[in-house]
Amino acid sequence: MSAELDVLIPTYRRPAALAVTLATLLGQSFSDFRVIVSNQTEDPDPPAGEVEAVVRVLRAHGHEVQTLRHLPRRGLAEQRQFLLDRSSSPYVLYLDDDLILEPWVLGQMLGALRELAIGFVGCAVIGLSYLDDVRPDQQRIELWEGPVEPEEVRPDSPAWERHKLHNAANLYHVQRKLGVQPTTLRAYRVAWVGGCVLYDSAKLRAAGSFQFWRELPPEHSGEDVLAQLRVMSRFGGCGLIPSGVYHQELPTTVPHREFDAPRMLPAAAQGAGAALCREELAG
Repeated sequence: MSAELDVLIPTYRRPAALAVTLATLLGQSFSDFRVIVSNQTEDPDPPAGEVEAVVRVLRAHGHEVQTLRHLPRRGLAEQRQFLLDRSSSPYVLYLDDDLILEPWVLGQMLGALRELAIGFVGCAVIGLSYLDDVRPDQQRIELWEGPVEPEEVRPDSPAWERHKLHNAANLYHVQRKLGVQPTTLRAYRVAWVGGCVLYDSAKLRAAGSFQFWRELPPEHSGEDVLAQLRVMSRFGGCGLIPSGVYHQELPTTVPHREFDAPRMLPAAAQGAGAALCREELAG
């Protein structure tokens, strides 16, 4: 049975972190969601006990949970497309496997996306180990004062500098300074948002989704950035403050970053697949 929201989680060699992330979904005030996990860990061992335990509790709470093994690895863009192809919900939340969410995050993100009627909203992840590392030169924020409009953001453009706001604990410091609360949620301009991004499914598909995976080598990075740039240029996208999403601050599972998707491919959907999706959206 389809839910209003599908939570899509790509994972690789992080059973304990994944279990923590799944556990934070249990306390969400919004409950009409399904979880789809795509695991690309090569080891043929049985599923990790800590993950299976949380999955059982999620199912006991009425959530459908799919845990899929998806091999061989062809890169994160293909992994994200694989997840999207298994989704049938009007909204999809791409969630990294090493995050901790406040209980209000899903509900607030979905409410904001509906109200703004744009392509995506994101809650940038905060690293609380940097709580005492205050960086005023990286804390500039551009709040949307009116409707969120489509924007074209290119690598190394002035707007690209917005990504610095998401470094370390910058966003935490800014939201404390502004005094924003979940009840006074604000939208702000972004270059991109990493880790926790909610899309309107039809608009993501209309922008080509992650079909560009075939144009990238398996060892790549920035696939989420490229998808957001394409959605944002067509439909608009924004960050939300306060964020309420925290990083577990584990070592990256993407060590090779020579092939950066937004620098390799154009930040605009191209080809027959995107045109077909546009027709579906219009219909």
